Amino acid sequence: MKKNFSLRTDLALEIAEAISEEKREGIEVIEENTDNPKIKVTTVKITGKKAEAETGKPIGTYITLESPCMKENEIAEHEELIKILSEKINSLVSLKKNSCILTVGLGNWNVTPDALGPKVISKILVTRHISSEIPEDIDENVRSVAAVTPGVMGITGIETGEIIMGIVEKIHPDLIIAIDALAARKTSRINSTIQLTDTGVCPGSGVGNRRMELSKRTLNAPVIALGVPTVVDAATLVNDTLDTILQELIDQTTKSTALYQLLADMTDDDKYELIEGILRPDDTNLFVTPKEVDAVVDRLANIISNAINIALHPGITKEDINRYR
Repeated sequence: MKKNFSLRTDLALEIAEAISEEKREGIEVIEENTDNPKIKVTTVKITGKKAEAETGKPIGTYITLESPCMKENEIAEHEELIKILSEKINSLVSLKKNSCILTVGLGNWNVTPDALGPKVISKILVTRHISSEIPEDIDENVRSVAAVTPGVMGITGIETGEIIMGIVEKIHPDLIIAIDALAARKTSRINSTIQLTDTGVCPGSGVGNRRMELSKRTLNAPVIALGVPTVVDAATLVNDTLDTILQELIDQTTKSTALYQLLADMTDDDKYELIEGILRPDDTNLFVTPKEVDAVVDRLANIISNAINIALHPGITKEDINRYR
């Protein structure tokens, strides 16, 4: 397929699914069993330079939680998702009782599909100011947590990574947790998938607007990235639809006919030309999100913020956190 057209996804799981078994050297996909059939947990481990080049993803661990319940107001399933997600956060990093954690909400709060990060930050239990000012009033169940929503360069005129780097140099956190909206390959995963990784994040990469990388390499502190795909590339939708139509036509066309041969011989370049023509004059730079995204993002922000709060503050339950907010 031509270089200026690619099916965009931020999910390591989707990238691994698209790679044939014989090319999966250094890519390990592990499916976990959960007590709830509505919740699926899959871990993708990228362990070598060859796998890194094949996937375009840094070496590390990528944990994916999938559940259609994320899009609905199903409290019991949400509480189970919070429990699983908090456990997975703790599995990626070892924190001490006196560790300082910086939480970062990436994205544009003025654009609903991109507002996940800022919404999560608004629900984080921030304690760094308490632990420094009145340490006698808190116990070992509460760690030092700071939070920031740096906005996007179009609002601030400052690279997001530069803002985070300045804060990191000042407060020296032991861990950074970045929350961002992502893009998915499959529409079924929109607003129903959470990806958790220990490799950091490049803000805006899902929509082709890569900014400065936020990782241990650039910030000199471990970075855990949490994200939910809230959009899908329009070119992906068109490509999937075209594939479905072509396959249906092939199935219903008599073999050995000229039409069958024409359809069977259609290459990626042929499909690209059709997609390019359909999406002009948008130049394929179009992203789609569900109409109920505002309500769903609020639910997702609640799930993620509660999971982070429980993971960072030992001994504190969801009920405790809701009491403080």
